[in-house]
Amino acid sequence: MAKLNQDWVVQPHGAMVEVDDGIWTVAGNIVMPLGKFPRRMTIVALAEGGAVIWSAIPLGEPEMARIEAIGTPRFLIVPNAGHRADVGAWHRRYPEAKIIAPPSAREAVGEAAPVDATDDIIGDPAIRFERIAGTKEDEFALLVDRGGRVTLILNDILSNVRHPEGIGANIMARLFGFGVKRPRTSRPVRRAFVEAGAAVAAQFRCWAALPGLTRIIVSHGDVIDADPAGALEQAASDYD
Repeated sequence: MAKLNQDWVVQPHGAMVEVDDGIWTVAGNIVMPLGKFPRRMTIVALAEGGAVIWSAIPLGEPEMARIEAIGTPRFLIVPNAGHRADVGAWHRRYPEAKIIAPPSAREAVGEAAPVDATDDIIGDPAIRFERIAGTKEDEFALLVDRGGRVTLILNDILSNVRHPEGIGANIMARLFGFGVKRPRTSRPVRRAFVEAGAAVAAQFRCWAALPGLTRIIVSHGDVIDADPAGALEQAASDYD
């Protein structure tokens, strides 16, 4: 597990980008020897005010001001236990925000900050939680509908690291299959998290068939907005 940060430690990141009405994403980096490995946070505005933060990353103050202009963060989603590193810092900054983690991640996430729920307590009709089939450890997925345009927000089950920065990140992305050529489940995730590959493939194909699927946001790599259904079908074929 990564180091748990209680302090607001800002690593390199880009600007918030609005990908649809009320959905923003921020590309950041994990600084590593000889490179930077990409990570990504997503912000979703709620119909009744406030915001949901998916896979929280501490940002610089200009971007935090933009988030607070959207609405005070009301929910912090930790999509799996491996993405708990910065939730403690966010909890210190926004102590009223409710923390949501998958059931099997509750204990690990609780070491960083208290977990308020292990399922959907958001209550926004445009947002749907799912737990990914075929995995040993629970991992959340989120579906957000904006007028029939569906954004699928995933975590580690799919990576799309098309532009790793530095020698170290390039070696890691290529050696471990983090989606340099196309989106796919990385080798470490398959070993550590996948229990039934056929079930994961079926889950990908179910998402690919969603009416209105417009994009996929992943926690590691670029947003997938060119033929997201085709990307899921290809990723599913890796398990066949």
